[in-house]
Amino acid sequence: MTRRLYTLLLWLLLPWALLHLLWRSRRQTEYLRHWDERFAHYTRPANRPVIWIHAVSVGETRAAQPLIKALREKYPAHRILLTQTTPTGRQTGIELFGDTVERIYLAYDFPGTVKRFLDHWRPEFGLIMETELWPNVIAECKARRVPLMLVNGRLSEKSARRYACFAALTHEALNNLAGVAAQTDSDARRLAALGAQNVAVLGNLKFDIMPPPGQLELGASFRQMIGTRCVLLCASTREGEEALILDAWMRSPLPDVLLVIVPRHPQRVEDVAGLVGMHRLKLQRRSSDHGIEADTQVWLGDSMGEMFAYYAACDVAFVGGSLIDHGGQNLIEPCAVGRPVLIGPSTFNFARAADDAVAARACRRVGNADEMIAAAATLLENTQLRKQMEQNALAFAGAHRGATARTMEWIATILQGNHPR
Repeated sequence: MTRRLYTLLLWLLLPWALLHLLWRSRRQTEYLRHWDERFAHYTRPANRPVIWIHAVSVGETRAAQPLIKALREKYPAHRILLTQTTPTGRQTGIELFGDTVERIYLAYDFPGTVKRFLDHWRPEFGLIMETELWPNVIAECKARRVPLMLVNGRLSEKSARRYACFAALTHEALNNLAGVAAQTDSDARRLAALGAQNVAVLGNLKFDIMPPPGQLELGASFRQMIGTRCVLLCASTREGEEALILDAWMRSPLPDVLLVIVPRHPQRVEDVAGLVGMHRLKLQRRSSDHGIEADTQVWLGDSMGEMFAYYAACDVAFVGGSLIDHGGQNLIEPCAVGRPVLIGPSTFNFARAADDAVAARACRRVGNADEMIAAAATLLENTQLRKQMEQNALAFAGAHRGATARTMEWIATILQGNHPR
């Protein structure tokens, strides 16, 4: 009965969902494409046996990278079907995997669309990245005896409270999964409290993402363009953060330091450029045809898929989504490149990784934008301290690798039926 009420609510919200897509398309026209996939209508056949992975957006798609590589090696006769929800996630999938995977938007969670999706693609098993629960999809997979697992699962206290508001629906969805692989003990405990069964703690797949050599080479070319100036990178910034950073920068400008800002969402580039202009700072964009001029104060990263290159080119990296109450973005990537990391107070999306990185002295936590600029200044002035943090960051990233191998072993166990269900 609870799931029926949920489905009725979905139907009532469908007009709003379509209007939302139209609204988002004002900034990102990709939202107008592939609407047929959202209703489980497909023009191409499903060739070969299919393994299905759902990665809602950019972060989840990147996290899936080492797992997809391992799955392709173990199941070479299978085709990987990668479903996503956002155009930026889809574009990330194109950049990472090209034509080696099938790519579609996940159909809306109506019983009819879910059945068409499963009828067409007929996956042998499915993997949901992190925490993305669609009750009708999960229930239909269980009814068809298609093992569906949650991998790299994470659940912050804030998200757990939100899911607890729909306790019966959440319990049914989690209980219908074939298994749950959590990142940390805390994630496992919260997921189990909400109804998950057969929960294993296997670590974070994002530690297994290695910096691509091509990106490191691109970063070296960025560095050559920049010259001898120090570089403070503000990576994956969210709406509201750039204004805080630029205000703090104006109060305590760092002489002969290039400020690089890379917004989390590329559709916000124009907004950020406008903010830089309001602060009367000399701006250049990554997409400009010529090199970085000596008097450029802010370099705006308006490209996708080059974050490792930006990290490779910087001296100190601030990871966004943490100065505002957004839970933080991925701090593991700059550590993997060996860069000192600064984070704000809000890191609930990466709580364990953030705490461990701070304890390993690979990362410093700051309370606000002014403290971030001050901490960056200290690191840029103190070469010995900065080099020590670089070594700590590399050691921290290396010490936590191995989640992919553990997850592959766990998936095999689930598929063999050796689990208490």
